[in-house]
Amino acid sequence: MPKHEIQIKPAGYTALIEKYLLAVIPNWHQSFVARSSTHQRNVADGIIEEIYPNRYAPDDSVGGQLEFALKYDGTNLAILSLVFQAVSSTELKNYILSKPKGKYVRRLWYFYEMLTGEKLALPDLQNGGYIDVLEPNEYYTLTEGTPVKRQRVNDNLPGDRRFCPLVRRTEKLQTFDDSDLSKRCRKIITAYSPQLLKRAMSYLYTKETKSSFEIEHVQPSSTRIERFVSLLQSAGTENYCTKKLLLELQNRIVDQRFQDSDYRTVQNYIGESISWQRERVHYIPPRPEILPELMDGLTELHNRMGNGKVNAVVHASAVSFGFVFLHPFEDGNGRIHRFLLHHILLRRGFTPSEVVFPISASMLKHKDDYSTVLESFSKPLMLLLDYKIDKDGRLTLLNYDPMQMDCWYRYMDLTLPTEALFEFIKQTIDTEITEELNFIADYDKAKQLMQDIVDMPDKKIDLFVHSCLQNKGRLSARKRTAHFEFLTDDEVSLLEESVCLAFDITVGD
Repeated sequence: MPKHEIQIKPAGYTALIEKYLLAVIPNWHQSFVARSSTHQRNVADGIIEEIYPNRYAPDDSVGGQLEFALKYDGTNLAILSLVFQAVSSTELKNYILSKPKGKYVRRLWYFYEMLTGEKLALPDLQNGGYIDVLEPNEYYTLTEGTPVKRQRVNDNLPGDRRFCPLVRRTEKLQTFDDSDLSKRCRKIITAYSPQLLKRAMSYLYTKETKSSFEIEHVQPSSTRIERFVSLLQSAGTENYCTKKLLLELQNRIVDQRFQDSDYRTVQNYIGESISWQRERVHYIPPRPEILPELMDGLTELHNRMGNGKVNAVVHASAVSFGFVFLHPFEDGNGRIHRFLLHHILLRRGFTPSEVVFPISASMLKHKDDYSTVLESFSKPLMLLLDYKIDKDGRLTLLNYDPMQMDCWYRYMDLTLPTEALFEFIKQTIDTEITEELNFIADYDKAKQLMQDIVDMPDKKIDLFVHSCLQNKGRLSARKRTAHFEFLTDDEVSLLEESVCLAFDITVGD
């Protein structure tokens, strides 16, 4: 039966959002309760709408709806933060007193004090076992939380009050987890000699660098390319997630005229000019006043996830996408965001030390998918913001209430970006790395066969091979006339056969 034909009422976050007229980024799961025994689950635009039978209905108190939300809608720290601002602390305190040892009530109590910074007039719990703040089978959490005696909970959140994005354990992420992409990459590279691997990596470092710049439509000079390659080669050597080293990174990858000495102090935005003095704004980062606190929180997130042994790809996703959404610099944010992926994957041992993952090449090749990932946060956020841009391109926020808006930057849901990152890594291993290694192996085979026919200089062999690969296994008449007049017809024919044999291609394919 269609949803509109069932008598339902909102529950959990949905009920609280309606009751307190909250402007929100929609939660991934929205609950309703039917007057009958109906149970339906529908997915629309990536959001799950679930209708529960009447026996699931919570009591209509704030505490009852919040408890229902934590149980069925998951933990949304941003929405919880907004609800806590709207509700009476006395009403919430009385609800907690009514069942202080309940699992969801203890979490609710902990979240209130964590998110508001205010302590409710409640005595500490004196006995009972400890529970995790986040369910480890539903979220990526620290393996060992910090015991909090007051509510007798283990704080296993990946971050703290300043910055704490969450990643849900979806079926897709579990499948990637089980596939062990790191082991898969190691198995692939062991089939090739160290010498061949070294040659392949030299090319892939440059490919990653050029792709990272090209994503932003930047044409770097050879000097800037060399500097970025050098950075990538040192990505696993230091902990770059500190203010000092992030600033050094920014200074090394941007034009010296746009080097920053601190986090930005103005409200910037990401957009494009669509006509004279008209801008289309795609994303507005957080206000500069809270950037220092957010960035300190990002550093703490990085340290906690590393020490807490959170899945390495989830760790890389949370820090790197968190960084690019905070957008702390005037220039270079995107390239630093992609550099941080390499940094964390290397430091965590996910990437073999002798290998670079040209993830940016996969992102560039699937640029629409990469844009969709970035828009998964920016688009719904932009619906909450009103702004104006003056003739000099300065943006002013018109409706920005820090109490209502800051929470969206502090407590992001980075599940979709993490799923996408796993996919980009898989594509990188299966395509970019494997194809490059196979190409070099096939090239070496072709070169050996060709040198047995005619001992040509390496540059001539390179040109001959690439000409054949571009022309379906044949050397074009133009290339032969321009570069290979010294070869006989028989030699050309034998050399073409060598290339086709080495690269397993059929002439004319």
